[in-house]
Amino acid sequence: MKQDEYRAAFLPVTKQDMENRGWEQLDIVMISADAYVDHPSFGVPLLARLLESKGYKVGIIAQPDWQDDKAFLKLGVPRLCCMIGTGNIDSMVLKYTSANKPRSEDFYAPGGKSGFRPDRVAPVYVSKARQAFGKDVPIIIGGLEASLRRFAHYDFWSDRIRNSVLLDAKADMLIYGMGEKQTLEIVRRLQEGQKVEELTDIKGTCVSFSEKHKEEILKNSVWPLVMLPSFEEVAGRDKKSNRPTEEGKRAYAEAFQMQLEHENPLKSTRILQQSGNRYVLQNPPADRLTTKEFDSLYELPYTRMAHPDYDKDGGVPALREVQFSITSNRGCFGGCSFCAITSHQGRMIQIRSKESLVREATSLTKLNGFKGYIHDLGGPTANFQGLACMKQSKAGPCDQRQCLFPSPCLNLQDTHRHYLEILEAVEAVPGVKKVFIRSGIRFDYLMEVCSPEIREQFIDHMVTHNVSGQLKVAPEHIDPQVLAVMGKPRVGAYEAFEEAFHQANHKHGLKQYLIPYFIAAHPGSTLQSALKLALYLKKVGFVPDQCQEFYPTPGTVSTCMYYTGLDPRPGMDFAPVYVPKGRERTLQRALLQFNKPGNAKLVKEALQLCDRMDLYHVLCRR
Repeated sequence: MKQDEYRAAFLPVTKQDMENRGWEQLDIVMISADAYVDHPSFGVPLLARLLESKGYKVGIIAQPDWQDDKAFLKLGVPRLCCMIGTGNIDSMVLKYTSANKPRSEDFYAPGGKSGFRPDRVAPVYVSKARQAFGKDVPIIIGGLEASLRRFAHYDFWSDRIRNSVLLDAKADMLIYGMGEKQTLEIVRRLQEGQKVEELTDIKGTCVSFSEKHKEEILKNSVWPLVMLPSFEEVAGRDKKSNRPTEEGKRAYAEAFQMQLEHENPLKSTRILQQSGNRYVLQNPPADRLTTKEFDSLYELPYTRMAHPDYDKDGGVPALREVQFSITSNRGCFGGCSFCAITSHQGRMIQIRSKESLVREATSLTKLNGFKGYIHDLGGPTANFQGLACMKQSKAGPCDQRQCLFPSPCLNLQDTHRHYLEILEAVEAVPGVKKVFIRSGIRFDYLMEVCSPEIREQFIDHMVTHNVSGQLKVAPEHIDPQVLAVMGKPRVGAYEAFEEAFHQANHKHGLKQYLIPYFIAAHPGSTLQSALKLALYLKKVGFVPDQCQEFYPTPGTVSTCMYYTGLDPRPGMDFAPVYVPKGRERTLQRALLQFNKPGNAKLVKEALQLCDRMDLYHVLCRR
């Protein structure tokens, strides 16, 4: 394919691209905090392709220079609206480590170089877009950063409660969740001539308004209304010390719990939070995609490549892991405290048809660079391939209990047979040599819900077909106290899976390994907890080369615990939670990596605090 033809396969990124299509003006300008990678794993390109499929003229401005006003006008003023995607990952998480130090790389930028995005993308981009397009062009924000900061939230980097990003950014609307249905509905109504201030009842969106408009906006609602504690209540600080008050922390935990209890798309509820003389109104979650809608969305004509403008930089590193991967499902009913997927994608699993997955696999075999290996076939959790239970189809997920924690619900249904069927179907596609599972297996679901017969079939198939030397799993800890706070299964479930995995390898004459992930310094973990884990790792002969230190990212239960010291999960009665901070975080991480020579002094310090210096040579001897 010639360069001009190849470039034309992408959506317009310059005025020249528009002219080549015979377009004088775009309907929608989409601004992305990530580089333009035309792949369904990237939010802005996915939504842009969806809008294109409905006949709208769409262009993308990726990572504009936020210090240059002209950069936001490179595609002209849009006819309907400007949509701003805040990125696949929160900008602060991408730019700073868990120790709050600047990162040297950004895998969602050209060449993996840092410096292509500002801190807190939404307020910066909205301000520049408003200057560029004027007050008459609606500006709508979405993406993970917008979705998980839609109400007053704890911000780790400033160590305080920040306002809703919708108010901070002064955008006209906020899209939360995955965004497809909301995006189409917003654009359809704008096309019909409605004004953006009239779009106050679209599911999966948040809007803001003043006291003056409160009664008008709420009076005709068919959905029940829940009022959260106000921003002023949840952000309460002592006037003398400027430290958070206990009352403020409790109010924040209560507000967070109320949000958790109203994430059910089948029990539509509106949530309202006041901040000064403004209100943030969250409409009910968007309806889930049907299998047919999900299929068609992922079969749009993506090039699955980074835009050719990035060729000189070596492309975009984030593409490498997903270019030859296939998304089969969305959502997660795992309920891990440190993960926000349930609040973004929902607890109700959405799946694609086997036929669609086979068609996508077939299309992958025709791409340049494909060598026969599909790097992943899954989603947030690969072996969640259907609704958790039959009740969910009519009532949605339970408000007061999790599906797998503290033990698997008796109503859980097993979907491993279906997953096996789609694995086998994709593996049978001509040109496919192997299909890997890299998006994670929830081993307690496999070991405690799956029938023995299907479990053996699944593990045998996985070991012989879907693993290449190593399989990554996430037990996260071994201390029951910490696992309970994490919402993770007991260590016995991991050990049972480990044994079954090794038995299957032995049965088939293979030598493959489990690579477990562990988290240091998670809420609930004391130095004694970290020491228990270190001794366990020593006993089983595994010391992680990399160890994740808990990162209080926006929107997670664990982050609420980190800030408040309280457990906000429904049914937990706001129980106190121990929270390691400061130097203790470093010491806990050092204990988990006790074999690193540079950690010897830190291990000694940790053992002294635990009054267990007798264990120093047990851990640190070579």
